[in-house]
Amino acid sequence: MREYSVPVLVDVPASASLPDTVFLRAEREPGRVVMRRKSDGGWPAVTAAEFRDQVAELARGLIAADIGHGDRVAIMSRTRYEWTLTDYAIWSIGAVTVPIYETSSAEQVRWILSDSAAKAVFVELDAHEETVAEAAPDLKTVWRIDAPGLDGSAVSEAAFQERRAAVGNADLATVVYTSGTTGRPKGCRITHDNLLFTARNVVAGPLEQLFTTKDPAALLFLPLAHIFARMIQVAVIEAGAILAHTPNMKNVAPDLAEFRPSFLLGVPRVFEKVYNGAEQKAVAGGKGAIFARAAEVAVAYSRASGSAGLGLRLKHALFDRLVYAKLRTATGGRLSAAVSGGSALGDRLGHFFKGVGIEVFEGYGLTETSAPCSVNMPGANKIGTVGKPLPGVTLRIAGDGEILAKGRHVFDGYWHNDQATSEAIDAEGWYHTGDVGELDADGYLRITGRKKEILVTAAGKNVAPGPLEDALRAHPLISQAMIVGDGRPFVAALITLDPEAMEQVRPADVRAEVQAAVDAVNRTVSKAEQIKKFVVLEHDITEESGHLTPTLKVKRNVVMRDFAEVISGIYE
Repeated sequence: MREYSVPVLVDVPASASLPDTVFLRAEREPGRVVMRRKSDGGWPAVTAAEFRDQVAELARGLIAADIGHGDRVAIMSRTRYEWTLTDYAIWSIGAVTVPIYETSSAEQVRWILSDSAAKAVFVELDAHEETVAEAAPDLKTVWRIDAPGLDGSAVSEAAFQERRAAVGNADLATVVYTSGTTGRPKGCRITHDNLLFTARNVVAGPLEQLFTTKDPAALLFLPLAHIFARMIQVAVIEAGAILAHTPNMKNVAPDLAEFRPSFLLGVPRVFEKVYNGAEQKAVAGGKGAIFARAAEVAVAYSRASGSAGLGLRLKHALFDRLVYAKLRTATGGRLSAAVSGGSALGDRLGHFFKGVGIEVFEGYGLTETSAPCSVNMPGANKIGTVGKPLPGVTLRIAGDGEILAKGRHVFDGYWHNDQATSEAIDAEGWYHTGDVGELDADGYLRITGRKKEILVTAAGKNVAPGPLEDALRAHPLISQAMIVGDGRPFVAALITLDPEAMEQVRPADVRAEVQAAVDAVNRTVSKAEQIKKFVVLEHDITEESGHLTPTLKVKRNVVMRDFAEVISGIYE
């Protein structure tokens, strides 16, 4: 199949904006619990009225601080309640949120703040404030996200409501910067309509069951600078489910047990950690063999898709008492479903969790498509695929296998980059994803490769390999460098040495010299993009060896094939 579309379920009127739901719900159900904030005493509730009032108070403070309609306001913070609060306050006055990863380097922050012409920035920690000061010393409007000190008492309710009423679905909601092959992140213009249309159709369509269970609740721990987390934030609020945040990935396990979410959103690396942690705990307790057998049975049971024989059902029931129930308890005991995005989950991991009783629905999308293009759904989960298109989305497979997307989820273009926009969206309105895939007879999408040279780690972080490789090759000792890490837990590098330069360096000093080059490169990027390991290959790669093009560009697919064992060894 070359093209597949799903009809729209929910339309979004031109007058709609993202904060509308916050104010309408507070008016209709003021006592409804919409969020929970982690504190020393547990997870106290935030009602619809309380959230509305806090959004309005901060919004009036922004108006008093001369933040106008369309002005860009950056947020550099970990995932926390105040991130969502600030986001909605910015939106409610027609301003534009510019998210910045809290791990970003000063160089990256400098580019984002200057390119977006941000008028102000919210930061969380001293380290963030120091980074912003280094990156943009002339930017004086810097607020702490948990205590901004903004006073909007002089701004009347009428003035605030007038600003809010002026926001429509065509207005820009956020500029999200994503890695590009040139190394300069491009700002994706995402409108209120992009986010609302996508969220409302997701909630009413493929993932409706997640939001209609008893007391639906989600724990958000992905960085809100990532479009996937941002879309989840909007979808949960639109659905009226309970949203909670945790800022530290190290606290996810205890927070899951305490908060007890009904569904979970994560990237493949999260599910890998859950699996690996359970396996390591079993091995440490002398029950490694039992866990290994339980994992095999879970996968087999899932693959059987309801037609398991008596023997397999009995084994599954046994291991459910011994292993699976403990895993479910560790996630709070209410978790039965999860959504995975950002990179490939893997067939076996998907079957394992389904067999355990926590079904993972894998989806696919990009920043430019406001996160999801497609997703699997309850009752129709085809593991190994990324599901069918969302309602209102059409997917097409081009002649060269590239995945094209069309719909109101597609972004408004790149900020101040018309050339990149015209290259990404053709005259017919198709967004060219740069990924390669295929549609089966039922309309399910399967990703088979990547046309563009952007790596996506197992944690869902986009990494442009070109700038890292160029910087490494600038060192006189390094001849060639190739970054790897697509679908892997971290970024690594294959490095070859210049034979002539080698004559000037003592063999004992080679490793230290290469390490120094890697360290210098790492200082220019965020932690997620840093090269954690590298391997120095025994021989240089050349055009004659078949690893370089005539213009001396690395043939990634050939290197990946020929050095597959070396690459696998990095991650063992």
